[in-house]
Amino acid sequence: MTLTKSRTPGTAVAAALALTLLSGCGGTGTAAVPDGWGTLDTRSVSVGYPKNQGYAPQPAAERSKANAAVALKEEKGVRTGMVSVQLDFATGVGDAGEAAAAAGAGIGIGATRKDTRDVRLAGEESAREARRIDYEFTSTGEESTPAEGTRMTGVVVAGVDSQDVPFAIRINAVKDALSAADLDSFVASITVK
Repeated sequence: MTLTKSRTPGTAVAAALALTLLSGCGGTGTAAVPDGWGTLDTRSVSVGYPKNQGYAPQPAAERSKANAAVALKEEKGVRTGMVSVQLDFATGVGDAGEAAAAAGAGIGIGATRKDTRDVRLAGEESAREARRIDYEFTSTGEESTPAEGTRMTGVVVAGVDSQDVPFAIRINAVKDALSAADLDSFVASITVK
């Protein structure tokens, strides 16, 4: 029996390792957006939204001036889901913790925080650190939102981009309309610039 050595697998492993190391060191890797999702793109971040579940971008003329980009899910005139990007929403913010504190204050009275953790986003190395806050709240039934008392779920991801501009990216939906995997995919789809 003769054994033959092949360098191809070792070369492939070395190349894959080198690519992985390069993408994590100062690179500008782009996050993966799930199939069937769309992308909101701003000067500071891009983020996926579940287009295949009925979310659609809101025209600039119709959205709040506080939002750089929005995708809405509307059912029979009721806004049952929303992805929003806010930029430069707070002053004196220099890192992900401070951005999250400012964004967390905007979650609202009566909201219940479920989890807070540090996350690492795709994109510019100097700006990849962010903080994720998972929360629940009760709809007020105002301004085309679900009926008063409807339980809602949300995630906000906050950080500071490579130009020191604070960002807060939120997804809100009727509770259980998005799975835990959908919420994780939302966070994993963020690229910071």
